[in-house]
Amino acid sequence: MSDLLTGQHDVSVTRGTLGSRVALGVGIAVVVALIFAPAVAGDSATNNLTQFLILLIMAIGWNLVAGYGGMVSIGHQAFIGFASYAVLDLSIHGVLAWYAVPMAIVLAGLISIPVSWLAFRLRGGYFAIGTWVIAQVFQLVIAQQSNLGGGAGASLNDLNNLNPINRDNVTYWFALGLTVLSLGVTALLLRSRVGMALVAVRDEEFSAAATGVNVVRTKRLVFILSAAICGGAGALLCLSNLEVQPNSAFSIQYSAFMIFMVLVGGIGSFEGPIIGAIIFFVLQQSLASYGAWYLVILGGFAIIVTLWLPRGIWGAIDPHHRRSLVPLRHRIDYDEIE
Repeated sequence: MSDLLTGQHDVSVTRGTLGSRVALGVGIAVVVALIFAPAVAGDSATNNLTQFLILLIMAIGWNLVAGYGGMVSIGHQAFIGFASYAVLDLSIHGVLAWYAVPMAIVLAGLISIPVSWLAFRLRGGYFAIGTWVIAQVFQLVIAQQSNLGGGAGASLNDLNNLNPINRDNVTYWFALGLTVLSLGVTALLLRSRVGMALVAVRDEEFSAAATGVNVVRTKRLVFILSAAICGGAGALLCLSNLEVQPNSAFSIQYSAFMIFMVLVGGIGSFEGPIIGAIIFFVLQQSLASYGAWYLVILGGFAIIVTLWLPRGIWGAIDPHHRRSLVPLRHRIDYDEIE
C-alpha cells in the first residue's frame, strides 16, 4: 500500500484480455462459417439454424431490458407480434417483405416509446404484470383488424413465388445479420457511458439519480432498444412462417422462452443469452416429441438451475467477471517500477 502511495507502481486501466481477444477471433471465425452454412448444410439444418438465431435474438433483447436495465418484463411478446404484423401490413401495401423487415424493427422501437410512458408508471411486479396487460391489448387490437385477417390471421403472399430454398437461405442470412448486429449494438452500448449509467440504475436507482444520472431517460433508451431487437425476432418469424396469427404472434410463451434462456444462461451477462439459447434449443429439439412433458421437463430444468446456480451457468463460470469473452468492465493493473 505504501508503494502505491509513494508512486512506486505504474497503474494501467484496461478492459481487454488475452481471452477476450481470442474469443473475438473465434467469434469472427464462427460468423464467417455460419455465412456459408447454407452451402454445406441441408435445407432442414438451415431452417433449424434460423429458428435458433431467432431465439437468440429474443434472449439478447430480454437480457438487455431485464438483466442490465433491471426491468423484468413479461410482455415483450407485444413487440414480437407487432413487428410480425408490421411486415404483413407493409407487404399488403406493396413493400417487399425483405425491405419490410428493417422498417418493422424501427416501428417496433417507435411503438415502444408510448408503451414506456405507460409501463414506467409501475414498479417491480406491477411493471411485469403491466407489460403483460399491454401485450394483451396489442393482441386484442390486432385481432379486430379485418384487413390483417382478424383472429384467423393472414399469410405473407409476396414471397410465395420465390424458390423455397433461396427464400429460406435469405431468411437465414437476415437472422444471422440481425444476431450479429444485436450483439454488436449491445456490446457498444454497455461499454459506453450510457451502459455504465444503466448498470448504476439497475443496481441502485436512487443512488444513480443522486450522482446525476437521468434515470428515466436511461431506462427508456434501453427499453426502446430491447423492443427493437425483439421486434426483429418477430419480423423474422413472419418471414420464416410465411403467416401471422394473433394467438401465436403475441403468445406469452415467447416471454417464457426468453426468461428461461436468460436465467439459465446467466442474467446480466453478455455470454448468458448465448449459452441459454443453445441449451434451450437443444432441449427443444430433443424433447419436442414428448408432448406436454416437454414443457414439464423444461420447467424442472429451469428450477434446478435457478436453485443451484442462481446467477446462471455463465455466472457460475465467471462469478467475478474476469473471464468475460466481451469485457465490459475496467480492470486496474499495477506494474511495479524497478
